[in-house]
Amino acid sequence: MTSLGHAELRSILTFTVNLARTAGTLILEGSQAIQSASDVNQKKNSVDLVTEYDVAVENLVMSEIKKAYPTFKFIGEESYSSGTRPELTDEPTFCVDPIDGTTNFVHGLPLACISLGLIYQKRPVLGVIYNPFLQHLYTGIEGQGSFLTCGTGSPVKLPLANPKPLPSLSKALIAVEWGSDRGAPTITAKSDSFLRLAADPNDGVPGGRMAHSLRSLGSGALNIATVAQGSFDMFWEIGCWPWDVCAGIVIAQEAGGVVTGSHALLASATGDRSIDPFKVTPEILTGRKYLIIRKIPDTPQETGREAQFRIAKEFYETVEDCDPK
Repeated sequence: MTSLGHAELRSILTFTVNLARTAGTLILEGSQAIQSASDVNQKKNSVDLVTEYDVAVENLVMSEIKKAYPTFKFIGEESYSSGTRPELTDEPTFCVDPIDGTTNFVHGLPLACISLGLIYQKRPVLGVIYNPFLQHLYTGIEGQGSFLTCGTGSPVKLPLANPKPLPSLSKALIAVEWGSDRGAPTITAKSDSFLRLAADPNDGVPGGRMAHSLRSLGSGALNIATVAQGSFDMFWEIGCWPWDVCAGIVIAQEAGGVVTGSHALLASATGDRSIDPFKVTPEILTGRKYLIIRKIPDTPQETGREAQFRIAKEFYETVEDCDPK
């Protein structure tokens, strides 16, 4: 089995950053092609162009990885959709979303990125998220910290500022997404959850938390990166996939954030202290239910990790669970 230590991961990170920047050029080319297409009856509509560039970016990434690391496995959004579904093993495995934020990509909103994660021994160990429109590059390696590089500037360690305590959801800026599943069960569960998170409990909404606000960047990877940098307090999503979150998980964890999975997982940890709710197991990575909470500092009353667990419990007492399609 391939062995990856700190030095090997640093080398892989250099390769992955270069690959992300190369892919970013292709993403910008695709965006320009979509935005410059003025005839709505053109032979290739925007959906066709998105698919074309999604596939082109993933093929570029696969080809470069195969040349540099021929023994590494690969999980990608487009190849998975076409039926290639490799089993998760202990071997190094790249987990890639070629263009995350495709709706933004179509509409010309500069919040789309490539997300490149590396899984080793069934856990995420390296992540690169690159938004070529804003030239924001997020990187992270397990045990070596995570960073944001803007343009040609120097990397800045995450989070970007000293984290503040988070006494309750009422003080939180929360990232959420509607997702692609708009069927009644999912959309009802999400909309009712968003209502309770945002609403005033003293003005007719039982269970309302009156959070500072809810935000949607339209990209799971960028939502997680924004939690890692400390601008969002948390991100919740049901229905996204491992390639949406793999890179971001590493970046968030290395910035002091935590990741957990479903309601049931957190409930089991509440009843059994031997269960670590923030250990990213293969079940969490592939479970399609994610809650990421930013770093919270220790206080005289509780440790940061205790605060993160408290906030996670409060959050899951507020929102509804549902099963993604």
